[in-house]
Formats: sequence, C-alpha cells, structure tokens
Amino acid sequence: MRKKNWVEFNNEPFLNEEHLIKENHNQANKINVYKQKKGKKGKIVTIISGLHVDNQIEAKGFLKRLKIFCGTGGTLGNENFQLQGDLVEKVKEFLRKENYQI
Repeated sequence: MRKKNWVEFNNEPFLNEEHLIKENHNQANKINVYKQKKGKKGKIVTIISGLHVDNQIEAKGFLKRLKIFCGTGGTLGNENFQLQGDLVEKVKEFLRKENYQI
C-alpha cells in the first residue's frame, strides 16, 4: 500500500554535485612540500602542509597511500604530514597523480 505524501526521487544529480565539489576542494588548496632537519641527530624529514583533509580516517588513508608510494615511514602531525627522508620530488609527483595543486 502506498503511504500518503510519499514522493520518490533520484539521488544521482546530488551525488554528481558532491563529487564535483570534492574535486574542486582538492584543487583549491595551496599545498607546501618542503624538507627540514628535525628529530634525533638532525635527520631530514619531508613535511606536507596546507593539505586539508575532512576527517581523521581520510587523512590516515591518504598517508598510507603516500607512504606506500614513497616506500618510507611517516606520521600525521597537527595538520601536517611528515615523511622520513628527503622525498620532496616523489611527494610532488604523488600529489599530481592525486589531482592536487602544488
């Protein structure tokens, strides 16, 4: 039996709009990638700042893909991603593949 005031609708246009908004959000941020001596005995660390990720789960997933691509360890700092070693060029290459503006 049909309920009163029941209206069916298609969600497809809204899903496409959310996808476009997410793509534009990725391209709108200016991302800085630089190296710095830090930690024990002045080891070099590559820092990625300006990359705004919506939630912690997405940030961890992004960091995992980045660490696998670069073949190194890393951590998620406060609003910054840190990778062990001098990997500025590899990180820039990864970000270009992920459609981020550097």
